Amino acid sequence: MRHFRYGALALTLALACSLAAGGVVAAADSIFFDDFHYADTKALAAGGWKIRDQQGHPGIEHGQWGPDTVSLVDDPQTGGERLLRLNARTDGTPQGTFQAQLCHQRKYFEGTYAARIRFSDAPLAGPGGDLVVESFYASSPLKHDFDPQYSELDWEYLPNGGWGNPRSRLYSVSWQTVQMEPWNAFNQVHEEQRALGGWHTVLMQVAAGKIRYFLDGALLDEHGGRNYPAQPMSINFNLWFSPSGVLADSKEQRSYQQDVAWVLHAKDRLLSPAQVDAAVGAYRKAGTHRIDTVPAMTPALASNCDF
Repeated sequence: MRHFRYGALALTLALACSLAAGGVVAAADSIFFDDFHYADTKALAAGGWKIRDQQGHPGIEHGQWGPDTVSLVDDPQTGGERLLRLNARTDGTPQGTFQAQLCHQRKYFEGTYAARIRFSDAPLAGPGGDLVVESFYASSPLKHDFDPQYSELDWEYLPNGGWGNPRSRLYSVSWQTVQMEPWNAFNQVHEEQRALGGWHTVLMQVAAGKIRYFLDGALLDEHGGRNYPAQPMSINFNLWFSPSGVLADSKEQRSYQQDVAWVLHAKDRLLSPAQVDAAVGAYRKAGTHRIDTVPAMTPALASNCDF
């Protein structure tokens, strides 16, 4: 039986981190934290991240994925921190569509997941209206249609609506399984139907057969049962266009951005939103930009970053 505790863990973790010879000494607890304080994408890859470069689901069929869709930029609000930036653009054609996805190792299962994300309601350039999807999620591979071991926990923001609903909304989705063609999905969904452009903290607590979804500290929904994950997952961010919602009457290029300030996973520990905020604040105050004490699976599981 796994045991999960609340308590003052975030404070304990923060106090257990110190600078030593220019590096970070982390607590014994299994923690993954990254605030993307990298000089470039080469350093990002050295931190265990992979930028997707393979075509395939999701997004526009035959659309492009590649290294120039992910970048690291200075955070203008903090004057010293860095941001992960996902960049996607389309002119409505496959050859003119570029989508972004970034994946970390497949070794995450129960515990707490959290990220600080800036969602965008409008394109940086060009006409609005495309069905763009801005995401943070954990997932395992779908080996075949209706794979019973398939596991995925999603945050998906649709600023322009779509999928039968024109309203802006944020999805919280826990997946049991799915068939891609023809589409047939088995999942549990919460829809927060409002525009959410700007910075938000999203958090998932995964333990004892239940998944709890929090937005900016508020509990939105609780999922579980057959939708509870069955196996370790990778951590992912992506920004893509739904083929059913790309403007057909415009060839003008339009582009979107999604920024990420930090991501955190506490293995087998339930942290409240306040505890996560306190831990991140303490890490950053100490100059601790990255911690990874979450052990890889034995044997290590491949994370192909292609789904």
